Amino acid sequence: MGRVGRFGGLSRRGIGTIVPKRWRDAANRELKGRRDVKELWKTSPAGVPMDPVYSGEREGEELPGEFPYTRGVYSTMYTNRPWTIRQYAGFATARESNKFYKEGLAGGVRGLSVAFDLATHRGYDSDHERVTDDVGAAGVAIDTVEDMKELFDGIPLDSVSVSMTMNGAVLPVLAFFIASAKEAGVSPSSLSGTIQNDILKEFMVRNTYIYPPEPSLRIISDIMGYCSKHMPKFNTISVSGYHILRVERERTTQLKQLYYSRVGLQEAGADAVTELGFTLADGLEYLHCAKKAGLEIDSIAPRCSFFFGIGMDFYAEVAKLRAARRLWARLVKENFPEAKKTQTFQLRTHCQTSGYSLTSEDPYNNVVRTTVEALAAVFGGTQSLHTNALDEAIALPTNFSARIARNTQLILQQETGIPNVADPWGGSYMMEALTDELESRAQVLIREVNEFGGMSKSIYEGWPKRRIEEFSARRQARIDSGEEVIIGVNKHRVQDEDGKDNSGEDKLRSRVPVRIVDTRSVRSEQVQKLKSVRNSRNSDQVGSALERIRLAASGGDNLLEACVHAGEVRCTLGEISSAMEDVWGRHRASTGLVGGVYGQEYSHGDEVSKVLELTRSFETKTGRRPRLLVVKLGQDGHDRGAKIIASGFSDLGFDVDLGPLFQTPAEAARQALESDVHVVGISSLAAAHRTSVPELISEVRRGGGEDMTFILGGVVPEDDFAQLQKQGVDMIFGPGTNVVNAAEKVLRHLVEVKQVAR
Repeated sequence: MGRVGRFGGLSRRGIGTIVPKRWRDAANRELKGRRDVKELWKTSPAGVPMDPVYSGEREGEELPGEFPYTRGVYSTMYTNRPWTIRQYAGFATARESNKFYKEGLAGGVRGLSVAFDLATHRGYDSDHERVTDDVGAAGVAIDTVEDMKELFDGIPLDSVSVSMTMNGAVLPVLAFFIASAKEAGVSPSSLSGTIQNDILKEFMVRNTYIYPPEPSLRIISDIMGYCSKHMPKFNTISVSGYHILRVERERTTQLKQLYYSRVGLQEAGADAVTELGFTLADGLEYLHCAKKAGLEIDSIAPRCSFFFGIGMDFYAEVAKLRAARRLWARLVKENFPEAKKTQTFQLRTHCQTSGYSLTSEDPYNNVVRTTVEALAAVFGGTQSLHTNALDEAIALPTNFSARIARNTQLILQQETGIPNVADPWGGSYMMEALTDELESRAQVLIREVNEFGGMSKSIYEGWPKRRIEEFSARRQARIDSGEEVIIGVNKHRVQDEDGKDNSGEDKLRSRVPVRIVDTRSVRSEQVQKLKSVRNSRNSDQVGSALERIRLAASGGDNLLEACVHAGEVRCTLGEISSAMEDVWGRHRASTGLVGGVYGQEYSHGDEVSKVLELTRSFETKTGRRPRLLVVKLGQDGHDRGAKIIASGFSDLGFDVDLGPLFQTPAEAARQALESDVHVVGISSLAAAHRTSVPELISEVRRGGGEDMTFILGGVVPEDDFAQLQKQGVDMIFGPGTNVVNAAEKVLRHLVEVKQVAR
């Protein structure tokens, strides 16, 4: 006889589990009468009955929706409602991005995620002299409320969830969103979505900060305070591990980077434990900050969400999300005993497949990688998901590649039956053990953070940044030596018909169509729109609104409230940011190298010895070692790749100078000339190379540096090669370039082409 199960009747199979009554009761509470709980039981196409949840019928066993939420924050999870499919996008003008969003919504997307350009991230209007090459390149340009209105024109903001990846200029951007919605007839209380607002991560890895750490944390508290009163459905922070582990795959260096300069710790090269530990430590810091500002934890914590990157280590990524929920619930309970609300302890997360794992070589492989990562995110219990497009290692996604990425999620939701069971990994010996292990190791890391006095103090000491950079350098060495396999990059590479390996520098990528943004045209259009807004507004109202912001920054009034008013009277993003900069100043980061790590980890010692012999020979003939200046131009702050190149070349015998972030071409040229370097290595991750690189070369030539060698690394479409080489670029390296091989090629170029050491 079959076992008693399901609804008290006989199970349709002789083996199986009983769905506990407490789960059915919890499921009924979540369904709120909108559907019968019996509808959650399914039958597979093979005729096999499927329960919505499985358990081992052990005393005290945790079920989905039960503290500490290892198995999911909701009892029903996807059996009632699948995860939200998000499309992270934004490019050029608000008009063009709006069209892209509408196409996504028509194709099955249920939530929008906005990518802003680097000028907007750094608090500059599009007509500022420091952002001539950044406007619209890696995201949408937003200067005023008028741009925000155009961005969401025709999109029902009272029903479509909007996530915005913004940290540095978070106040004017969120203020413009609120003001534009109000002018469209949507009240702040009806808005749903998330603002990233995770500034601590910026100081660790992404560098799109504006103000020093202390006032930056004040901004977060003010946003939390405002939204808790006026925007109850809006998440006030998304604590991001994504850029620590990293989408913007700065997988190698200044010489080997990938496009994604838009949106964590994973993308910077960290492992799952580091991403988990630092991300949760960040979250605790924000809650302590809110409490210090007089806000109640039960009103703030439920509106905090998280953002994790999902890489190719499949089992670890599933376990990471399970461990994150469990550990967060316990940490909140331990640190905030006054917390009472169930939602306060629940970690809700958005996930994005990794940009770090994307490759420009053999890029159609990226479809498979993204599918595997999406599957891990779903098995881990994410609340929403963005899947990267196959061409994002090369350029902005096209409509074709974005559709494939979107359909990847639709297929998982609608063709596989995966949503029919909540936490199908629950009870697996392997998965439960791995979840325990990740939780335990992350706890050790969090204790180390606490020994520094919290996350903000450890960041001030530079400890998290050093740890991430060391791990990133080690991993790159393992990839370059072939110890860590990446198909199409260091194993099973594309070959010509004659069998010759042709996947390196001579053929960086299979040909795929790419989206090219004419940044000069976008900037010209934005400048005209700015002029129009400035000419039509009331200057007295603008001056009064900006002074109100300065007073709020100096005192205790809510900054977001002041910024919403400033947006309504048409203050620009740059003006609002500058008003706060008048009070707090602009943060300047120090630069430094992690020495010795790459060379120690690289396993092919004979190749390293060969390059070291070349550098010694160069020094003998010229009287000094080959000298390299690594520069980052424009407002792209992703410097992991640049630092790996600097570290690797230093370990290989070069003298290496690392330029400060956010240089203009003229500033970088001045440093190159003053340092009398042999080579200028330019890192390009945000599609500004077409204009900024030729400007730099021209500045150096005018200053007398005719013999300098210029190498370009990063995301450079193959169609740009000929023009860049014509303009003076000597060598171009793309993602997948081996650092040791690159160093050897640079040395041989100096000797054989430039004849520096003849």
